[in-house]
Amino acid sequence: MANNDAKTSYTAADIEILEGLAGVRKRPAMYIGSTNQTGLHHLAWEILDNAVDEALSGFGKEIKITIQKDGALAVEDEGRGIPVDIHRQTGMPAVQLIFSTLHSGGKFSSKVYTSSAGLHGVGSAVTNALSTYCDVTVFRNGKINHLRFEDGGKLVTPLEVLGNTKKHGTLVKFLPDSRIFSTTEFKFDIIANHIKESAFLLKGVKFSLLNEKTQEKVEYLYEDGIKAYIKDIQANKNVLGDIISFEGEEDTIKIDIAMQYAYQDYGENIYSYANNVRTRDGGTHEQGFRAGITKAVNDYAEENSILKGKTKLEGSDIREGLTAVISLKIPEAKLEYEGQTKQKLGTPEALPILTNFVYNNFSYYLNENKEFAVNLIKKCIDAQNARVAARKAKDEARSKRSLKQDVVLSDKLTPATSKDYDKNELFIVEGDSAGGTAKSSRDRQHQAILPLRGKPLNTFGIPVEKTLKNEECATMINTIGAGVKETFNADHSHYGKVIIMTDADTDGAHIQTLLITFFYNYMRPLILKGKLFVAMPPLYRVQKEVNHKMIYRYAWDENDLELAKKEIPGGKVSRYKGLGEMNADQLWETTMDPKRRQLLKVTIEDALLAEQRMVTLMGNDAQERRRWIEENINFNEVDSFIDEVK
Repeated sequence: MANNDAKTSYTAADIEILEGLAGVRKRPAMYIGSTNQTGLHHLAWEILDNAVDEALSGFGKEIKITIQKDGALAVEDEGRGIPVDIHRQTGMPAVQLIFSTLHSGGKFSSKVYTSSAGLHGVGSAVTNALSTYCDVTVFRNGKINHLRFEDGGKLVTPLEVLGNTKKHGTLVKFLPDSRIFSTTEFKFDIIANHIKESAFLLKGVKFSLLNEKTQEKVEYLYEDGIKAYIKDIQANKNVLGDIISFEGEEDTIKIDIAMQYAYQDYGENIYSYANNVRTRDGGTHEQGFRAGITKAVNDYAEENSILKGKTKLEGSDIREGLTAVISLKIPEAKLEYEGQTKQKLGTPEALPILTNFVYNNFSYYLNENKEFAVNLIKKCIDAQNARVAARKAKDEARSKRSLKQDVVLSDKLTPATSKDYDKNELFIVEGDSAGGTAKSSRDRQHQAILPLRGKPLNTFGIPVEKTLKNEECATMINTIGAGVKETFNADHSHYGKVIIMTDADTDGAHIQTLLITFFYNYMRPLILKGKLFVAMPPLYRVQKEVNHKMIYRYAWDENDLELAKKEIPGGKVSRYKGLGEMNADQLWETTMDPKRRQLLKVTIEDALLAEQRMVTLMGNDAQERRRWIEENINFNEVDSFIDEVK
């Protein structure tokens, strides 16, 4: 049957051409991912990347960022200044072209930038398109050049010369459009963390950030580059040996690596970059690094008869407790990425180059630092023993002969009936009381319930085998069914969503934190794939009988409660102390019904910051934890790792 809401004909007259930057405004998420806080800050990174590229190419030693009183962001560099002469093909000044035309810029060949972070010439134009105004000042050839765009990229002040100067560089000021973004408030901490990372990678370049509203200010300058990066990451850890660093150039690819091991750190943390862009999904450079490390350690152990009959160490044994930063500068002609997100390096040459470079340099270091080498290999052997024990424990947990484990699963888990795993949801619930209510509330086809007894284990900084022996942890691992640690595959999860559902009180928040720590340490891809959530049960219910009918409204916070009181004046306010106090129908309609509930998605926006927060908040340094909490937490507000409302 024809759809009466759509035209039956489809002709050339139906083809719409979006002139200039109109397409960006119509579909902003195609260019910046979203129109929430993440997308807002993406605009900042686009302009900042241009300044970084100038410094990366050796032009300028300082980059200034200012959050202005009107909410705009200003980025000023000491580079060469965007060209202002007339572009032959278009007849317009080059700077105007760059800010008003997609896929225009100087980064498409190696003539201007040997390596760059800029995203294919769309950044400046996209930022302009999504701004209320974009004001550009270029200090070049002794002149102050200026132009201004408003209302999504409309030129209101053509290029003009304002005077003379001895400065060189570019100053861009832009105010994001409130009609596009859900928030236009730039966050000082988010920008500060971003430029701190850039300062580590750009040795000797100073970054400063000022918030004119609050007068907050930070400055970052690291002469030791990524060695200082490692020192910062490892600040609260019990480290093994000094920071190790290698720097060199192989076949026009510049390589900078720093690394350090830590005791009582049972994971690996590798932060890799290509032309100052974080490659979150790794790639050929990480593969080469891992291969070089593995071969160097095994060869040293064999040559010095340290293994004494044991099998060769696996890569995971050697990388346990390792933190490393890998930074490559790759010429544009060799730069390749897998996928469109630029988060996984695909440059083929990087694999053999990194393998040989790391093997040669690390082998030399081991031979020159024998005490460190012996201690490292002892640590690796301990990791090997723990891995074997953990594998044995996992096999036992999976075995049908393990009657105890079968009882654990059958006692606790109320499974979903559907085998369509992508549609299934696992609710991890605090306590048997809430678990009973959730079982009565749920959609039996797609929702499974797993109640926990007591506080979960803090899995930060403890051996894997101890976690696997913990009943609650073992039950979650087996229930999700996708492996653990390096064997975990989020695509094999029995659930499309894993949802933590706890009481809205301090105990519930603590349980959330412990569970998020567990998933961060043992099933991190679940977070990276966007499959871990926290349920949002309401705090209040306001109800009143009107005309023999009970009307009610739920409230999730104090502000929401005030609105509910206005909607139902004189209504009775009930405060939910726990999920178990709700009736099954109340829990369903507020917290479990996919059509009406609110979920918070657990995300990792900044892997370095997440690791640092995890060390501070879940590690053994109580004094540092107390200091951070006192300085950063407002107990009148809800704040956590979780930052995206679904």
